[in-house]
Formats: sequence, structure tokens, C-alpha cells
Amino acid sequence: MVTVGMNYKIITGKEEVFENAFNNVLKVMGEMDGHTTTALYKDVNDPQQYLIVSDWNSEDAYNAFLNSDKFAGVVNWGKENILAGRPSHTVYRK
Repeated sequence: MVTVGMNYKIITGKEEVFENAFNNVLKVMGEMDGHTTTALYKDVNDPQQYLIVSDWNSEDAYNAFLNSDKFAGVVNWGKENILAGRPSHTVYRK
């Protein structure tokens, strides 16, 4: 089991767009083998800062998600339209 923390900084005014995009990514995650659960958190002190926490059966399952065509399409769109910077991901192994 691995837990992944994915940190995103969003362009001001694009928070709702990001949250809607997250729901689309969540649907893709739900179709991926090895995905367990995912939650979205918003920083109360910085409304443009988000954390997505995702549990996976294995790091290989998470990497398969990252390398999927569906995820690539969402990431490329987000990079062009809603992200203020490059996201950072941290993998925590149990």
C-alpha cells in the first residue's frame, strides 16, 4: 500500500475549474486497477493551494495511472489553463 500526496498551486480565480477537473481525474482513478481512495484538501490559509491524497495498492499501480493517456490529457490541459506552477508529488510507503 502506498499513499501519494499531490500538491497543486492554482491560478487565482481558477479554483472551481480545478475542483471540477479533480472530479474528472477521480473518475479516471476509479477505473484504474490498484486505486483505493482519494480525497481533495484545500489550504485554509492559501485558497489557491490544494493537496490530493490518494491510496494505491502498490506504487506500480500509481505509476500506471500517471502514465495513462487519460491522465496525460487532464494534466496537459491543467498545465495550460489552471496551474500556477509545476505540481509536486510525494509517495509514502507503508
